[in-house]
Amino acid sequence: MNKINLYRWNRCLLTTAYFPPIDFFVALANSNEIFIESKENFQKQSYRNRTNILSANGVLSLSIPIKRGGELNTHKIAINQIEIDYSVDWVIQHKRAIEAAYMNSPFFIYYKDDIFSILDKKIAKLFDLNSALIEKLVFLCGINKKLSYTENFENYISNNPTRELVGREQIDLRGIIHPKYNGESLLRLLNMEKPYWQVFTKQGFITNLSILDLLFNEGPNSISFLMLES
Repeated sequence: MNKINLYRWNRCLLTTAYFPPIDFFVALANSNEIFIESKENFQKQSYRNRTNILSANGVLSLSIPIKRGGELNTHKIAINQIEIDYSVDWVIQHKRAIEAAYMNSPFFIYYKDDIFSILDKKIAKLFDLNSALIEKLVFLCGINKKLSYTENFENYISNNPTRELVGREQIDLRGIIHPKYNGESLLRLLNMEKPYWQVFTKQGFITNLSILDLLFNEGPNSISFLMLES
């Protein structure tokens, strides 16, 4: 049996992301080879340095500050060279926000130390921090996959996906998994907007939040929400 029958996509191309959204992990779970773009230029207002969690007051966006200024233009630097700004203690702020949002979720206590210990290292570069977090989250979600990183910038294949996604040899999601993407999300395209229990439900179920939302609420069962049905 060849790989295209074992996986929905043979090769998947993604951007780096901070505590990525659930559709990012759907792509990981259903691909044979996974590549994260390491040579693109930094783009602001994207998942590269921000994430969305569900707080008592609704969706809360958390952003990592990056170093700016000097002779170098931040937006002309390769993403794997972008440095994090620790002059403001955003790590404590993010940890407190995540704890307030998920302390009453069933699995927060089991995963928080693994995740917070990476934040506490104060890794210098954004790409390296994201990679450490993603690799840990892949393991915690039960996804048995190895991540690879591009050695050169790859031109975009398509930013206009259709519902005919399953079975493609390669899928490029760099422009699609983005907070400002106006088209249908990957979850909707794949009919995978499946509700699960959330701590704060007064606004109804909120889809495609950070993977933290799914992991803290569903624990080992998270993988069942990430896999496409046979």
